[in-house]
Amino acid sequence: MKYFIGKKIEMSQVFKEDGSVIPVTLVDAKPCQITAIKTKEKDGYQAVQLKFGDKPLVLKEFRMVDLDPSTEQGQIITIETFEIGDQVDVIGTSKGHGFAGVVKRHGFAGSPKTHGHKDQLRMPGSIASRRQGPVAKGKRMGGRMGGEQITVKNLEIIQIETDKHQLAIKGAIPGARGSLVFIRSSES
Repeated sequence: MKYFIGKKIEMSQVFKEDGSVIPVTLVDAKPCQITAIKTKEKDGYQAVQLKFGDKPLVLKEFRMVDLDPSTEQGQIITIETFEIGDQVDVIGTSKGHGFAGVVKRHGFAGSPKTHGHKDQLRMPGSIASRRQGPVAKGKRMGGRMGGEQITVKNLEIIQIETDKHQLAIKGAIPGARGSLVFIRSSES
């Protein structure tokens, strides 16, 4: 299993030889260091813990089914472990939108703009009958939107630039520019 920690740079484009365009997300992928190895005998599960960065130190554990016997504590991992065409899963934190109403958060249509709906255009409408009692759990209403962990699966690595420490991953990945992303090989 391949794994890595990086920082999202931005969205960009890569042009193929036939002239077609591939939308990609660029990821800053500086070398990471293995800080700990968890084993079934000692910890009850198998995992590798990676360190990213120096000042704002980030530690992330990647669980494994089969642990490579050549893996050692202190070993440096670079993006050269990946190859062009590899399928990866990217885990990140989505952009936070603060408190959002039902139109933005759930895609409700809102009320018509005519016939006495002067200030009710983006209101949720009725939520239940009086006999129902308290509001049911999971009712789609306004509330905090975004800021959640999202996993995007089966993305393809399009480019690897080892001199710049950059990966180009096909498609969009979660998070704002400069946010941390965790990359691992797809389980499919």
